[in-house]
Amino acid sequence: MIKLHRNICEGILFNLDQIFFKKKFADKAIEQSLKSNKKWGSRDRKFIAETTYTIVRYWRMLNEMMRINAEENSDYLWKLFAGYLLWKNIPLPLWDEFSSIDKDKISIEKNSRLNERKIKESIPDWLDELGEKELGNKWDSEIAALNKEAPVILRANTLKISKEQLIEKFLEIGIQTFPLDFTKDALLVEQRQNLFQTPYFKEGYFELQDASSQLVANYLDVKPGMRVVDACAGAGGKSLHIAALMQNKGKVLALDTEEWKLNELKKRANRNGISIIETRTITSSKVIKRLADSADRVLLDVPCSGLGVLRRNPDAKWKLTNERIEELKSLQQKILESYSTMVKPNGKIVYSTCSILPSENEGQIERFFSSESNRQKFKLIEERKISPAVDGFDGFYISVLQRFE
Repeated sequence: MIKLHRNICEGILFNLDQIFFKKKFADKAIEQSLKSNKKWGSRDRKFIAETTYTIVRYWRMLNEMMRINAEENSDYLWKLFAGYLLWKNIPLPLWDEFSSIDKDKISIEKNSRLNERKIKESIPDWLDELGEKELGNKWDSEIAALNKEAPVILRANTLKISKEQLIEKFLEIGIQTFPLDFTKDALLVEQRQNLFQTPYFKEGYFELQDASSQLVANYLDVKPGMRVVDACAGAGGKSLHIAALMQNKGKVLALDTEEWKLNELKKRANRNGISIIETRTITSSKVIKRLADSADRVLLDVPCSGLGVLRRNPDAKWKLTNERIEELKSLQQKILESYSTMVKPNGKIVYSTCSILPSENEGQIERFFSSESNRQKFKLIEERKISPAVDGFDGFYISVLQRFE
């Protein structure tokens, strides 16, 4: 039986307050709280992180179960936490905060609303309607899969170590990893633990990256010596993978509108032993225009709803809006139209998202080809949809376009 210590429970409530009322990202809020209390052991830290994520994931269901509404006060958060404990059949401690909880009136079996998909899977009404509209009968299985805990998957940095060697290295420090057939450099980590504290991370032997995300660079079909543009690079996980596939020979130009993300990429590239990545901040449309017809390959890993990675970012469903998705779709089409000019004749473009919505994926490609000029310049070579429900990894869409002008 779990023994609940008050300071650990207060740590969870602090996280929930930061996420729901201070509007912080869940991973950052949890990271901050774990750093602030050095006395918590590894089991305590694991319980705090996993419990916080589960409550965030099933927030709406727990509110319905306890018949409470979100209010920015400690009483609400204690009731929310009580709902989690009752749901998991963990006895409530004899604390004052739980004294008003009538356990006999809280019956999951008798609350018929908990069987409604939007309550059971704990999603906003608008998202449930959108998911059903776009995915039909596939929505049930997809949203259920997106509520499961994501596996820990890493990518071996083949510039420094092979996947097989990394498996052996991890075994030396008691960490079990398994190769995945899904993509060639991926390893599944058996038990969740802080891999960033291992010497192998500091030596640049691996990066944490889901198997779906790792597939994207593979579809670029890069070769050593090529010039590749990663046009929406962010902190650069895919840029690093591209450079490794190119054997650190050629040039990877990583672009983004956020300079701080590119600065983080520089640090990661240094740790990975990569010297071919050049970063450039997109300050105006001139940056893109100057790169016209210059790249053998262009990666457009566009900003998206992130609905394919809700397992990793469950708080996103409470921050996202329908209006925001519409804004993102307009941005995606703008990027596809204007950034496609960077690829050379006979070069390839990969368009990708971490969304499961067809309107952000194949719908955008169809819209791109509705233009006569685009049909004259490009052709669709291949596309791939990765389903959390079917494949077990993050939801992604990948399409390969080739310029033949």
